[in-house]
Amino acid sequence: MVTDIINAVRSELVRTRRKGLMLGWLGLTVLAAVLINIVMFQVVTSGDAVPASGPGVSFPTAADLARPDGLVAGLGAAASMFGVVTLSFWALVAATDYQTGLIRLLVSAQPKRWLLLTGKILALVLWTAAVTTVAVITDLIVAPAVAGGSGIDVSAWRDNVPSTVAEGWLNLFCALVVWGILGLALAVVTRSAAIAISVGVGYVLVVESVIRAAAETIGDRLPGSTLSALAQGGNTVLSYGSALALGAAYTLVSIGIAQVVLHRRDITD
Repeated sequence: MVTDIINAVRSELVRTRRKGLMLGWLGLTVLAAVLINIVMFQVVTSGDAVPASGPGVSFPTAADLARPDGLVAGLGAAASMFGVVTLSFWALVAATDYQTGLIRLLVSAQPKRWLLLTGKILALVLWTAAVTTVAVITDLIVAPAVAGGSGIDVSAWRDNVPSTVAEGWLNLFCALVVWGILGLALAVVTRSAAIAISVGVGYVLVVESVIRAAAETIGDRLPGSTLSALAQGGNTVLSYGSALALGAAYTLVSIGIAQVVLHRRDITD
């Protein structure tokens, strides 16, 4: 079984290793990392009150930026932005199999449909790890450069840099994997990348904001808020342990839905 899984992952890695796809995913991630650091420091040093969390962004305070983990604050601040990008590319990869008809050939070659989905998920997890690394490297380059002219004392950033960076990478990676699996599940259910991406973006920009305004207690445990807290290593609203547990629950439910739909669906239609 282990050999079958490894072969499935290798197959998916080869099929997803498309130059345009990877450059698009990496490019949008780098752009988001650069923009959030520039905007974040401008907002904090403008002298005005830090605005409430907006769609896709949660701004830290000057005190947050001055702490040792302020070095990677941008990763948590734009977690939903990174997440939507990841959701979109996972959905695109999953939906392409249906839109091109490749899924019929895959099922014919490998009747164990759960193995096909498992291989795809593990391959995309590996790509997500690479994208997370690029996001962290971009943050480590941009954040010190922007902080230098902000007037904020960031001398604490030099404390425990390896552990700070490692924690920032792990937290963002876990959040992005959950975002990706949500996108994959949407794509498997709808068989359309456009619908899956539209639902994901619309949810982050509109639906969750409305729910949070109407019922803040419930809204704090919805996917967007939960995964932002996870990427930040926990916050005042949701502890890291609670965010991790909820993220795991969203992951298991999404994978379960995708597996059931793929197993029961008539692939010949």
